[in-house]
Amino acid sequence: MKKHIFSSITFLLISFFLFNCTPTAKNDIEKKDTFVADNYTKQEVDIEMRDGIKLHTTIYSPKDTSKKYPILMQRTPYSSAPYGEGKLKPKIGPNVHLMKEGNIIVYQDVRGRWMSEGVYDNMRAYIPNKKENQSDEVSDTYDTIDWLVKNVENNNGNVGTWGISYPGHYATVSTIDAHPALKAASPQACIGDFFFDDFHHNGAFLLSYFRAISLFGTYKDTPTDSAWYSFPKMNTQDQYQFFLDKGPLKNLNEYFQYDKLDVAGTEKKDRIDDFFWKEIVEHPNYDSVWKSKGIIQHLDKVPSSVATMIVGGWFDAEDLYGPLETYKAIEKHGKENYNTLVFGPWDHGKWARNTVKNTVGNYYFGDSISLKFQSEIETKFFNHFLKGSGDKNSGLPEAYVFDSGKLEWKSYDSWPPENATKESWYLSDNQKLTADKKSNSAIKFISDVKRPVPYSEDIKTVFTPRKYMTDDQRFAARRPDVLVFETDILTEDYTLAGDILAKLKVATTGTAADWIVKVIDVHPADVKENNEGLQDHLKMSNYHLMVRSEVLRGRFRNSFENPEPFVSNKKTDVNIKLQDVFHTFKKGHKLQIQVQSTWFPLIDLNPQTYVDNIYKADEKDFKTQTHTVFTDSSIEFSVLK
Repeated sequence: MKKHIFSSITFLLISFFLFNCTPTAKNDIEKKDTFVADNYTKQEVDIEMRDGIKLHTTIYSPKDTSKKYPILMQRTPYSSAPYGEGKLKPKIGPNVHLMKEGNIIVYQDVRGRWMSEGVYDNMRAYIPNKKENQSDEVSDTYDTIDWLVKNVENNNGNVGTWGISYPGHYATVSTIDAHPALKAASPQACIGDFFFDDFHHNGAFLLSYFRAISLFGTYKDTPTDSAWYSFPKMNTQDQYQFFLDKGPLKNLNEYFQYDKLDVAGTEKKDRIDDFFWKEIVEHPNYDSVWKSKGIIQHLDKVPSSVATMIVGGWFDAEDLYGPLETYKAIEKHGKENYNTLVFGPWDHGKWARNTVKNTVGNYYFGDSISLKFQSEIETKFFNHFLKGSGDKNSGLPEAYVFDSGKLEWKSYDSWPPENATKESWYLSDNQKLTADKKSNSAIKFISDVKRPVPYSEDIKTVFTPRKYMTDDQRFAARRPDVLVFETDILTEDYTLAGDILAKLKVATTGTAADWIVKVIDVHPADVKENNEGLQDHLKMSNYHLMVRSEVLRGRFRNSFENPEPFVSNKKTDVNIKLQDVFHTFKKGHKLQIQVQSTWFPLIDLNPQTYVDNIYKADEKDFKTQTHTVFTDSSIEFSVLK
């Protein structure tokens, strides 16, 4: 084996994605903790799959062999490192409690990643009726579990899977056509469908994820213990200006031509070497490629013998769709399944941190929230199904959810709660959000392709954006191309619990447009305290907390499979589903809705002139247009009385 090299690229990868590789904060990683070395032995094996491909697997077994232990497994594309004899992770398992009480902890590099053989496929499609020697991630998981329970000493025959983000997706995969030994799975921030998670939101491309493309699309067909990919260099600290200057998306192709010169020494301007970027460019619509990669539609194949606990964060910028839709799909198809939901006031993977203070961006939600989850929920779940009786009387609620307005946990027998009802509020003149439809007037604004609305007022570059999910939205509310509608000051608490549907009535002078809706909690002006960590230019007085937001690429308003242009100046229905919230707008606050058409560079810039494929649009296609929102538009909330 080559000497293991953790390059700066790999460290960057771990910094952003690595709640997936180890559940500790950076300062914990840097501590000299000898617990794993003192209490575990490490073994590295290559497990052969049914088609002959070998997957690199690292097994940590307790040194105390006086009893048998369950197996807790994570499959990951982000490396099961460190590789090599005597090199150990400083922390293993989902949390410190499960590590210290003793479990067999397993990490595996998925097919085509790091030290595993084969060629990687991003969100490899599930094959429902496999022929002999056909493999997918479902069969790879099954074959791995089968080998582990037969070959790892002192295992009790029970297996659990967990993971955050992409490893969360593989935890979901483990539940489909599951091995009989799999008793518990906890998909956390799990990817559900790449047309709605991570790189797309309702068909709009997440331009802000541009630098992460090569992480998943750089070709490799041999095992390696060091990074084989590199990230594009932006050479600026102003990402807004960088992407504005770059212009159409096709101008980014140059960053995905890894071998720019052919044998004659001439540049191949049109070639795309990155297979993930090529997939995105060539498949702008929700076609068979994206559908085949989605996992939500296969969750009718989760047996009742597998208990699931789906975990997510209300302010997770990467994967909010995935865990919510995963829970709902299992709930829909598995009436006899033990299936629970945990959602807290976290961004991507923060529930795995060992920090006391829980903040997302500028906003403080309380202390020890993640620690409480780890000790009282996650550990209890795995212990009950892997070491205990394994019946449905786990002592845990069906839905354990954090009210991000009241700052408190609540337990419910279902999600959304059974007593949640639908209420509609209407957009009205004079920036009012009213309970009654009062007019049918038209509010116009200019959507300037040279001055798109920023998603953040921060001047910086980020690898994947997270902080904006709780950012103060005053900067946007004060732009003429952002429409604002808000209630009067609330005289009593108003709790939203469930999904939100924006029913917009719009028109445009062009033939294409994106539509963005944001739900904002406007804090009272007399709030004096400012939490530690608040950016210097902000105050909590009148803070505009973004509670939920979503975009719909307008061409997909009727079908994600078959896009269509707008008819210029024609009033048109655009319905946007916003993911679930659990938030109380407290007495003295206001509920605000913002409507806009650009959100840059979180999402790419719409030409506002219809083209078949935006990834191939030319500069001439981008035109400033005037958009209209009609005041018979409404927002439908799920309200908990």
